[in-house]
Amino acid sequence: MHAPEQDALEHAIAWLQAGHRVHLCTVVRTWGSSPRLPGAMLALRDDGQLLGSVSGGCIEDELIERARDGRLPEVNGLLEYGVSRDEAQRYGIPCGGRLQIFVEQVQDADVLRPVLESLRQRKLLRRSVRLGTNDIVLGEAMPGAVACLEDGWFHHYFGPQWRLLIIGANQLGAILASMAQALEFHVLVCDPREEIRAQWQVDGVQWCECMPDDAVLEMVPDAYTAIVAVTHDPKLDDMALLEALRSEAFYVGALGSRLNQDKRRERLRMFDLNEEEIGRLHGPVGLPIGSRTPAEIAIAILAEIIQVRSQQRAAAITSQSIANALSTGNACAS
Repeated sequence: MHAPEQDALEHAIAWLQAGHRVHLCTVVRTWGSSPRLPGAMLALRDDGQLLGSVSGGCIEDELIERARDGRLPEVNGLLEYGVSRDEAQRYGIPCGGRLQIFVEQVQDADVLRPVLESLRQRKLLRRSVRLGTNDIVLGEAMPGAVACLEDGWFHHYFGPQWRLLIIGANQLGAILASMAQALEFHVLVCDPREEIRAQWQVDGVQWCECMPDDAVLEMVPDAYTAIVAVTHDPKLDDMALLEALRSEAFYVGALGSRLNQDKRRERLRMFDLNEEEIGRLHGPVGLPIGSRTPAEIAIAILAEIIQVRSQQRAAAITSQSIANALSTGNACAS
């Protein structure tokens, strides 16, 4: 499974090559309760076909009508929805919600190819477009940067797809893999036990046919990577965790009771991990929701992964706003 942005860009390029007019629509800013966050994007074809989402419903319908009627701007600009109570009800935006969308007509597939290649290489990229013109500037980006308007430019940040490496192809691993794919994670699974792999039935995952610690090293975990060990076998889990805790992975978790986790931390101290690295381990893994069945445990794990990701994103937004305010006196709103 590709990241939604990658799918949208691939389709946009294909549509342009087929002779269609194409617009990119991106959420710039939200107020109150809004369905999608800044940076959510869709590609829209002149006949109304689209890929991606900016609201999950009625705003897409209105954009489709604009595309079919030729009412989308030829020069990039902004559209706002949910400004009034009537509009909020019409477009299905939650009470008090409001969002601003940047609409850009793309006339040449070549302007999108560098962004697509950056996504494929798991690099961070900033794509800046000057409002009212077709000026585009590409540059480096910092992790956690969020789409925003600044001094007449719209900055859109493209980053790697979120990944989840699951150590263990048991029943819990299978349910976790299926749910994570629904949440748009690229899922990798590692389990060297042939008898366990033979029972695997979840499609769409990437298999790592090596020992778990080698799998962690080979994938080179970055800030968009989560790693969860669920084999319940210290010989498999611990070596993978040893490498994972030294990596840039934003989340590392392991299945097991509190007693087993205490024993695991003692084992990890026998290696060259420091207390800060060991403290990154989420164990027992998952939010404490009273989960007992494999499906409930998978929900708890993914809920905690999402919570950690959201906390880090909020911290990045705050840091970005402070940095912008200090450097320009005009922070990008989020």
